[in-house]
Amino acid sequence: MKILTRYILWEVFSHGVIGAALFTFVIFMRDVGRILELVVRNSAPIPSVAEIFFLTIPTALTFTLPMGVLVGILIGLSRMAADSEVTALRASGVGAWKFVAIIGIFAIGAFGIALLNNLVVAPRSAAALANLQNSLKTSQISFEVQPRVFYEDLKGYVLYVQDVEPASGAAVWKNVFLADVSNPAAPKVTLAQRAVVVTEDDTLRMHLENGSQQETEPSNPDQYTISTFNQTDIPIALPPVSPPPSRDLLPAAELKTSELLYRAHNDPPAKARWYSIEFHRRLALAASCVVLMLVGIPLGLSSKKGGKSTGFVLTILLVFLYYFSLSAGIAFARQGKVQPQIGVWSANILFALAGLLLLRRVQQSSIDVISFRVVWSDLAKRFLRKKSSSEPSTISAPLRKGSSRFPQILDDYVLRQFLEYLGLIFSTFVVLTLVFTFFELLGDIIRNRIALITVGEYLLNIIPSMVYLMTPLSVLIAVLVTFGLLQKSNELTAMKATGISLYRLIVPVVALAAGLSFALFLFDQFYLPHANKRRDALWNEIKGKPAQTYLNPQRKWIFGAHHEIYYYEFFDSERNQFANLSVFNIDPGAFALRARTFASRVFWNESLHKWVFEQGWVRTLSATQVQDYRTFDVRTFADVDEPPNYFKKEVKQYSEMNFDELKAYIRELEQGGFDVVRLRVQLYRKLSFPLITLVMSILAIPFALSAGRQGALRGVATAIGIAVVYWVTSGLFEAMGNVNQLPAALAAWSPDLIFGLAGGYFILKVPT
Repeated sequence: MKILTRYILWEVFSHGVIGAALFTFVIFMRDVGRILELVVRNSAPIPSVAEIFFLTIPTALTFTLPMGVLVGILIGLSRMAADSEVTALRASGVGAWKFVAIIGIFAIGAFGIALLNNLVVAPRSAAALANLQNSLKTSQISFEVQPRVFYEDLKGYVLYVQDVEPASGAAVWKNVFLADVSNPAAPKVTLAQRAVVVTEDDTLRMHLENGSQQETEPSNPDQYTISTFNQTDIPIALPPVSPPPSRDLLPAAELKTSELLYRAHNDPPAKARWYSIEFHRRLALAASCVVLMLVGIPLGLSSKKGGKSTGFVLTILLVFLYYFSLSAGIAFARQGKVQPQIGVWSANILFALAGLLLLRRVQQSSIDVISFRVVWSDLAKRFLRKKSSSEPSTISAPLRKGSSRFPQILDDYVLRQFLEYLGLIFSTFVVLTLVFTFFELLGDIIRNRIALITVGEYLLNIIPSMVYLMTPLSVLIAVLVTFGLLQKSNELTAMKATGISLYRLIVPVVALAAGLSFALFLFDQFYLPHANKRRDALWNEIKGKPAQTYLNPQRKWIFGAHHEIYYYEFFDSERNQFANLSVFNIDPGAFALRARTFASRVFWNESLHKWVFEQGWVRTLSATQVQDYRTFDVRTFADVDEPPNYFKKEVKQYSEMNFDELKAYIRELEQGGFDVVRLRVQLYRKLSFPLITLVMSILAIPFALSAGRQGALRGVATAIGIAVVYWVTSGLFEAMGNVNQLPAALAAWSPDLIFGLAGGYFILKVPT
């Protein structure tokens, strides 16, 4: 292979691989926390967790491989064009078609990999992932029980556990309350100080220690039985796992390609159309590697002055246009307006024709694509309020003469570079996530006949959460690229030669990152919860699910404010009345019943500000016997003082509350004995997560300066590594906090402290 061919291929290949890896990681960020919690809770064997990890990648590669090809071509050729290498090659007789022949090797190789992935690997991975998740449902039940939460999924039983500890092959529960509700009118309750729980086939086996069982007869309330034990075993039949769907009901994405073809030719026309569309979609997405090459080469060759930033801009635009055209064609095909082949392949045909026309044009003369750079530069200048449209020289005028104010000309220059890359990188992530989300929901959109305006509104309401999640990663990459390029072009050396300290150079970027951190907190405080609430409502509509309501969920088991457990058969929230209410008063030290009360009717008396119990009885209990038993017609209890609103708590999602609302909500749930461990971790994360934007900017600077002459390519590769380490570390600490292995504050703040200290240490080691 000739030197020129190897040089061009390496330039394109290196950028393409890093781009595909970065895009895949952005998509994979959604599942990292869930996978790491499986590891921390020991609720799945490590090989199964590893399977989940790797089985999610092929589906993402379906979209990120073509994007990797495009970004590799555009950035690689844009860099060569900016350095006048393309001009030199064109002057020596190398035409546009020669670039097609060379880069075609890379595109065809990517096409082969994408074809294998789309036709063979991705469908099998999707089917294997569905089967694995289904098989783990039963084995995870003993670990899914959360502390201080009433678990009602066991048939005929209600379970309450105060604390959960993981163990090898088992779970250890402390202070267990188990109610047999096969007879709802008289639940048989079992209390134990400790339980070792294992799952055997379809049975949950609990080995209980130091406890008692108590029951009464509804027809004879005077009779009450107490039996104590040091050790006992209780087997509970697990709810049957829903059988895997038949082959006829499997999603098209999980079917093998051969089965798709068979069904496309033999099923009724309405179903056959769906299978035919899926088959052609797999082929079209693989072929897009070659199609996008035809468009990317002429645009990359024409980026004489835009450099890599023009490559980023063009990538964003082309990816958006291609996937929009593809989704529109698929929508028309599924509605029967066009044939499946025409609808799916229309985007490829349009882009191929456009690419051939551009290649013919660029063979004769360059295409003016500098307008992309000009538009972006104008926006950056307006944002920074520059007075001059010309780019200042950082060497001849690094500081404003006679001025010590901030910002100075040097600060403007660094900030402009940083903001330019930050905007480009963030825009790329937004487009990628929207595209992947749209195609992930496309089947539901067509199946449930969702209007396009609803889909558009849903995608718009996704963007705020993406802004919140992806800003730290975007800042990390932007800092690495900005300072990496300044180091590669020796601009940092020239700046330091004029007596400007490195610490002074990084002030504008660090200050801006600190401002972004504060802005993210305010964003989450005042806007994000409302957008998330609307997003969740639209998601339910797209999925064909009823609109979720979190008001009055009719919980029949509630933990009271004074160590009571309330159980009722009916609660009229409008009249504030209970029917058949049982109150179990628990001694928190020994975790044993000290009193049990029953009333057939209970209502709230506003003038007394108390609950009035009618037609019932109350028993005072010791560990082994009934100490006192009394019946009553009407009675009140001083320790039952929870107001009616206590039993009407609104169940909310933490993502739909700001810091103050979540803090108040946690306080309410704690009074009722509900599990607040996860919510408390998320409360501290509302403070710690925005701050990671500042931490990432500090951590990225020493890595950018150590990249030497390798510039932005090394910076992006380093960013992927740092991001992977951070998200794994953050997810691991969060999962440990969720299962009470770490205090909530430590679980939320540890990643910031670890990476902040690491960044401070490395930046102090850099020569200034």
